[in-house]
Amino acid sequence: MNSTRAKAILFDLDGTLLDTLRDLADSGNAVLASRGFPTHPLDAYRTFVGNGMASLARDIFPEGRKPATDAEVEAVLSEYRAAYERNWQNTTAPFPGTAELLDRLVADRVPIGVVSNKAHDFTVKCVEAFLGDWAWNVVLGHREGHSRKPDPAGALEAATKLAVSPGECLFVGDSDVDMQTAKNAGMSGIGVAWGFRPVEELLAAGAERIVETPGELLELVG
Repeated sequence: MNSTRAKAILFDLDGTLLDTLRDLADSGNAVLASRGFPTHPLDAYRTFVGNGMASLARDIFPEGRKPATDAEVEAVLSEYRAAYERNWQNTTAPFPGTAELLDRLVADRVPIGVVSNKAHDFTVKCVEAFLGDWAWNVVLGHREGHSRKPDPAGALEAATKLAVSPGECLFVGDSDVDMQTAKNAGMSGIGVAWGFRPVEELLAAGAERIVETPGELLELVG
């Protein structure tokens, strides 16, 4: 990573700012159980999260039994959204150190935003419920008609809203998708060691740096 300090930070949500794994897993397992399929252990959901709700709702089904048609995918996605609507506030919480990081960033007037593959309505709900103490400059989840990460469109839209160039922006996340998004958008990809995916995956996907704690990000902006 170059020595120039960034002027803004964009964050992934699930696995980066918020530990949502249990609520996502319970929702997926509810869909599987209702259809008579075996459920997954919690850790299995680490690999299901990151590509959006439609992908998660499809990928949790056994090989050979995954929904294939658009209608089948829509049906399981509808069931998953209904289950997540019941579960999204059960155990989700910010990762340790997140509040202190955001306090400093806001106090220092560093523009901050969220760019997630989670459905936009749930992204907004989660930010308002768990991260609502801080003034976010932009919050973008996946919206119909828009491409998901690693397509850079959302990150570039967010950078425009933050009034910074892509090269002045950090993209912080916990998955290969996030690091690929950063690269595609011309941003510095920073991987977090506390997220859902292993550090090796982040490095292989081009992370410029791995941070062990949220506070380390303060060294990179200003």
